[in-house]
Amino acid sequence: MEASLKEPSDDDWWRSAAIYQIYVRSFADGDGDGTGDLAGVRARLPYLAELGVDALWFTPWYLSPFADGGYDVADYRSIDPAFGTLVEAEKLISEASEVGIRTIIDIVPNHVSDQHPWFRAALTAGPGSPERELFHFRPGRGEHGELPPNDWPSEFPGAPSWTRVPDGEWYLHLFTPEQPDLNWAHPEVRREHEDVLRFWFERGVAGVRIDSAALLAKDPRLPDFVEGHDPHPFVDRDDLHDIYRSWRAVSDEYGAIFVGEVWLPDAERFARYLRPDELHTAFNFDFLSRRWDAGELRRSIDATLTDHAPVGAPATWVLCNHDVTRTVTRYGRGDTGFAFAAKRFGTPTDIALGTRRARAAALLTLALPGAVYLYQGEELGLPEAELPVDRIQDPMHFRSGGVDPGRDGCRAPLPWVAAAPNYGFCPRAEPWLPQPDGWAPYAADVQAADPGSMLTLYRRALALRRMEPGLGDGPMTWLDAPAAVLAFTRGDGLACLVNLGDAAFELPASAEVLLESGPLDDTGRLPQDTAVWLRI
Repeated sequence: MEASLKEPSDDDWWRSAAIYQIYVRSFADGDGDGTGDLAGVRARLPYLAELGVDALWFTPWYLSPFADGGYDVADYRSIDPAFGTLVEAEKLISEASEVGIRTIIDIVPNHVSDQHPWFRAALTAGPGSPERELFHFRPGRGEHGELPPNDWPSEFPGAPSWTRVPDGEWYLHLFTPEQPDLNWAHPEVRREHEDVLRFWFERGVAGVRIDSAALLAKDPRLPDFVEGHDPHPFVDRDDLHDIYRSWRAVSDEYGAIFVGEVWLPDAERFARYLRPDELHTAFNFDFLSRRWDAGELRRSIDATLTDHAPVGAPATWVLCNHDVTRTVTRYGRGDTGFAFAAKRFGTPTDIALGTRRARAAALLTLALPGAVYLYQGEELGLPEAELPVDRIQDPMHFRSGGVDPGRDGCRAPLPWVAAAPNYGFCPRAEPWLPQPDGWAPYAADVQAADPGSMLTLYRRALALRRMEPGLGDGPMTWLDAPAAVLAFTRGDGLACLVNLGDAAFELPASAEVLLESGPLDDTGRLPQDTAVWLRI
């Protein structure tokens, strides 16, 4: 199906974009050492162009000890040698642009690696030094300072958020001890990050995803945590907005955009980050967390569009990412929602059911107003990989006492060629994470030749999404339908219907079927867990 690319000069491209997330270590291995790299991505640019995405979002590719998957950054201006070089990154940005694909990078502003020069200097300089002012160093409590300065909970449940250094002081880390939190009240921290933004924008980066965007600012008193207390001592504090207004001034110089990782239950507070002088977009985690239930999904869609309307920002839709159980697996379980605390080994899963629902969910999200994010392998219908316990690397697993399987199950390397060793990810070396046995049917080469595959469905849907002026950003209107059916129109006569109920649904008379997630029944009705795009 032919589809013209959006012109690079389109300043509003981000409002309707389909953005593909690349977890570099697991996408494609170009040098054969078992770890994905930028050479692998460059070699697969034709695949990404044929898929039909508008931009690539790369999880951190910077120099890192990888204590937390690269989200512990030692140098924001260099590429980790496992992935390649800065020159290769510049070539990738340029080559992607030549095939109509923009590049979005990941910035991790809340913390750095404990191997970052700033933190190493802070450890050497000692208590009361200017170097320590860039972080949150404090004396401990208790008779001999043996207790942490406060009781803040870690973002990794069950883990400490303070670590004591040999001279007796403690430093704050909301994530792992290898990720010391920066002090965003210090002007040098702000200057450095604005310089990093300029560094990458000048190399052609079109946007930045902001990791843990609501955590940067801390109450300077570092008080104990009180559940339900407002304002929170380290989440969604008002002084964050001045930081992002400064960042927006930088991005506007280059025509670049921001997308924030903002996990907030308060819709009004969430929308504040999307005011015209702050972030352009933010991830819609409410939709991702909802169960496969028509009422829940409709409420989430309505709330999302309502919350975004006052600030004029487009919604974003996402089903999974590098932190979240893969869609096929999640939708095949008894509890189809998502919560980090609920992840457990051995949860029963019906993969066939989950795949059918994931296909329908793909057409639903691609038809909704705004931008959409796809996580690598989602277009292949990959399930969550159940890894041997001795191969798990994710710190979330270890800090849960081994109860949580962690996030490596959604990070297993992609299968490219069914008949090749390691499914073509790295033909010679062992992959950094194991790939499950039986993944050959998911391989990209097999799916590309199958008109009924998940890959073919995504290619067709993304092509239609580019050609149809009513899709992407813009209005939608709900249609009258049974409670278990999501039915809405986009633009001039295009409709999306998703049946989440037990009974088959009669399609509108004389409607033309443009695309379906699965076959209609023998009488032409829409079966359970199936979606369709229609011309009505």
